Amino acid sequence: TRQSVNTLTKEVIITSLQVKSHGLEFLCSICLDVFTDPVSTPCGHNFCKNCITEHWNTNDQYLCPMCNKVFNTKPELLINTFISEMVAQFRQSQQVSKPGEVPCDVCTGTKLKALKSCLVCLASYCETHLEPHLTMSGLKRHQLIDPVENLEGRMCTKHDKPLELFCKTDQTCVCMLCTLSDHKMHDVVPLKEGYEEKRAELGKTEAEIQQMIQKRRLKIQEIKHSVDLSEEDADREIAEGVQVFTSLMESVERGLNELINTIKEKQKTTEKQAEAFIKELEQEISELMKRSTEVEQVLRSEDHLHLLQSVQSLNIQQPPPTKDWTEVSVRPSYEGTVVKAVAQLEETLSKEMKKLLESELKRVQQYAVDVTLDPDTAHPELILSDDGKQVNHGDVRKNLPDNPERFSKSVCVLGKQSFSSGRFYFEVQVKGKTEWTLGVARESINRKRSITLSPQNGYWTIWLRNGNEYKALAGPPEGLVSFYDVDAAALIYSFTGCSFTEKLFPYFSPCNNDGGKNSSPLIISPVRVI
Repeated sequence: TRQSVNTLTKEVIITSLQVKSHGLEFLCSICLDVFTDPVSTPCGHNFCKNCITEHWNTNDQYLCPMCNKVFNTKPELLINTFISEMVAQFRQSQQVSKPGEVPCDVCTGTKLKALKSCLVCLASYCETHLEPHLTMSGLKRHQLIDPVENLEGRMCTKHDKPLELFCKTDQTCVCMLCTLSDHKMHDVVPLKEGYEEKRAELGKTEAEIQQMIQKRRLKIQEIKHSVDLSEEDADREIAEGVQVFTSLMESVERGLNELINTIKEKQKTTEKQAEAFIKELEQEISELMKRSTEVEQVLRSEDHLHLLQSVQSLNIQQPPPTKDWTEVSVRPSYEGTVVKAVAQLEETLSKEMKKLLESELKRVQQYAVDVTLDPDTAHPELILSDDGKQVNHGDVRKNLPDNPERFSKSVCVLGKQSFSSGRFYFEVQVKGKTEWTLGVARESINRKRSITLSPQNGYWTIWLRNGNEYKALAGPPEGLVSFYDVDAAALIYSFTGCSFTEKLFPYFSPCNNDGGKNSSPLIISPVRVI
């Protein structure tokens, strides 16, 4: 049939193309490569569509590159479906090498993809050029491998033999002659065995790497989540801070206005008082000036009788009655006004501070945890309650196993619960005690020596001594450990800037009994939300 003939024709053409320079008849005369979107000109010649279009666009006339025929107008390009199908089958059958693939070393022009590489010939071959290695007896003995580049690198530079063994002693690839010289008596295995062992090792390494990658991805998520939480905390703290400081600024402004108004009112009172004094003084001056005029008139008279009679009748010998102004003064009393205003402001600030601390304490109480004492860590002279909530010092050293967790020198005990992340809060009752130490400690602290309580040594603590001497045993800033007076809703002390790298345990020391003066126990009490 016509279809069978066409198919046969195609196969014959493809076979011919494989033999004749690998398809030169299917090469575009412009780009000299296998056709892409082949089209035909009216003169019957074939070109890549882009090639002939760009050729005409860059020339002054429409000229056929093959026969030089000139067309008056740009001819219509017709798709050559037959050649298109032939080229498609040709590309599929010939498998032209692509970037990253090993090309055939024998092909000229278009390089086809190599199917095998020969370690003897040190060359790579496509399907056509590989055929002699598959049919000729002399070449059949050559060692063929999957196509690789740089075949020279697979030969021993010293003996010019294939590297077909692996020296496990020196962890290097060697040839047969190497095992007789430099690698004699070494642990040498076939390349395949070394490959499989190394591949297994690399598989484990890859699994470990993937696990490390996964851990780090989880850590990234954790850090991002922490940043989100931190941002939420920051926003909340800013909002609370703005609210508190706005209230404080309003209080300060209100206090300032009250102070100014008080001073102004006092000034007005002073001015009114001064005006009254001045008015009264001016009245007296007027009366005195009137009397002065009368006296002056009498003094002008040279008539003895008239002067004497005038003094008596007018009663001008004495000044008119006036007020004694000696002790009278205007002294505005501003002393203490500012001090009183500041004292009122301080009282307001104290109230606001108390509200803030109550709010802070209420917030941290949401992280309350159930803490019990760990008897395996308790010093032998300590007495723990059955429920693990109370501890006090006894006078007798009990015979207990000296396990690694137990404190041997210092009279203290840790909580059973440890905390490696997040926040935690617990309360301890210290009523009736004259000495105690409380805080948290790192897991790695030395429990067999005398303790120096400091953040550098892994302790964040406060203590009471002699009934009234409180001290925060601080060092360089390292983290955040806060102590509160729950009854007073007041912050006692905060260790700030901490960076904890291991587990933390609650730390308790009821201190020595002191002859009964310090016999009261430390009591881990239920959290009382204020």
